[in-house]
Amino acid sequence: MYNRKNQRNLTRTEKRRLVGAILELKRSGRYDDFVVLHREFYVSDGEDRPRPAHMAPSFFPWHRQYLLEFEKALREIDPGVSIPYWDWTSDNTPSASLWADDLLGGNGRSGDRQVMTGPFAYAEGNWTINDGVTERPFLTRNFGRPSSPVSLPGKKDVAGALNDPVYDAAPWNSVSRTGFRNRIEGWGIRGSRGVSNHNQVHSWVGGLMAGAASPNDPVFWFHHAFMDLLWDRWQKVHPRSRYQPGSGSREQGPDRDRVFGLDEPMPPWDVAPSKLLDHSRLYRYV
Repeated sequence: MYNRKNQRNLTRTEKRRLVGAILELKRSGRYDDFVVLHREFYVSDGEDRPRPAHMAPSFFPWHRQYLLEFEKALREIDPGVSIPYWDWTSDNTPSASLWADDLLGGNGRSGDRQVMTGPFAYAEGNWTINDGVTERPFLTRNFGRPSSPVSLPGKKDVAGALNDPVYDAAPWNSVSRTGFRNRIEGWGIRGSRGVSNHNQVHSWVGGLMAGAASPNDPVFWFHHAFMDLLWDRWQKVHPRSRYQPGSGSREQGPDRDRVFGLDEPMPPWDVAPSKLLDHSRLYRYV
């Protein structure tokens, strides 16, 4: 059992050890393997193939296992390290502690959006982008997307999702109008609601966080640890609600064959969502 802390509560030593473990994972080449994995499983609901990671009910359990695999790799380097979470409903400005020089560094500069500060700046010589959406070798960010402004979600946005007692609903994709999963994952639905929560945060950070290669920016892990925490909170608010779709029954909508039910193993780990509903024996949020 270990703890995942709010990033704002990390000590100087904890920050130094976390950054050191991430950089060592990068030097070994294993970090880029996680980026490639996310790109491989970023499957849209317009594609005729299974999509365990996004636009589907398994968004939460798939990313829980993904974070566990990444955390395991970090802890092999330093057993005292864990993934912190970023509560962007509170730490919602470019001056928030996670963007300091001793943790993630700040926004990208004007023009090419290159991050120039912190340990992941290209100029530091430790963070070259090897699997991005362009051939540029440096980390990019574009806080708030000034050319077409986007804000970070607030507490009301999260509360609206947590209040939904249904986990997910047909058609089990980016246009599911009800259900906690899509309210948090945040796909906009034309004429109904805009992009929100998870997706809105990716857009606000911008740069590499705005695409399938988003794990190139280490803030990805902080963001998804908060997603994992929100799933935990939803389960506690709705203890009688269950992961959907359940076992068996594949007659619920045209996308049902492309998504993963409760006991259907998700690639690449062959772990079913049912095995990932409870994290309490592994870690806790503090």
